[in-house]
Amino acid sequence: MAFYDVGDKSAPAILLIHGFTSSYQINWLSSGWVQFLCDQGFRVIALDNLGHGKSDKPYSCVDYRLIFMAADAVSLLDHLGISKAHIIGYSMGARIACSTALFYPTYARSVVLGGVGSGLYDLEVIDWNPIIDSFLVPSINDVQCPLGKKFRKFAEIVPGNDLKALSSCLSMTRKLFHRDDLSRIDVPVLIAVGSQDDIAGSPQELMSCIVGSQYLNIRNRDHMLAVGDMQFKQGVMEFYTRMKHR
Repeated sequence: MAFYDVGDKSAPAILLIHGFTSSYQINWLSSGWVQFLCDQGFRVIALDNLGHGKSDKPYSCVDYRLIFMAADAVSLLDHLGISKAHIIGYSMGARIACSTALFYPTYARSVVLGGVGSGLYDLEVIDWNPIIDSFLVPSINDVQCPLGKKFRKFAEIVPGNDLKALSSCLSMTRKLFHRDDLSRIDVPVLIAVGSQDDIAGSPQELMSCIVGSQYLNIRNRDHMLAVGDMQFKQGVMEFYTRMKHR
């Protein structure tokens, strides 16, 4: 597994988990997140999820079960000798972060769920099947689904992406959570979604499932642009400040 580790080793740790078709370089380094968090005094760890970036890219769908990808994340923390970290995930990364909070709760100091809302559990929010199919046709010109074309276009410009591996990944990571499971999350949670995000679903409805969760509205940003926005970064810092005073 490829990863990046920077900052004071004795400082509080933040684990960054990127979204579908992306990498730690694109989501977190190029967007300024890593530098921003280091400047705030954190140790920052960012990984390339399975099927992405410089990590392995298997074709077997079962390798991409969310519980396995969460296990990869906590295995990295173990490898680095970190017993507990703040976790920030965006889109698919938020799904992995959510799974980490559910299946490995002792590792999570807090969880930021970026770019997700009621789509975590509501089948009606988005149909992922045509998006999965968009990675299996020979050419982007054969893609009929507008959203599928957007994802494939982004995937094709990211160095090292393997479309077949990405299709296998999405077929598993799009699986829905149960509302009852989400209600068991017992760490501080911030739900951060762009006001123009048409993929996430309702963040307010997701809040109703996770007791005590908070909501950050990233104004005038869609799913693709919200991740690097300064509103998101500052909102996370304010969330951490509120945690200190609880």
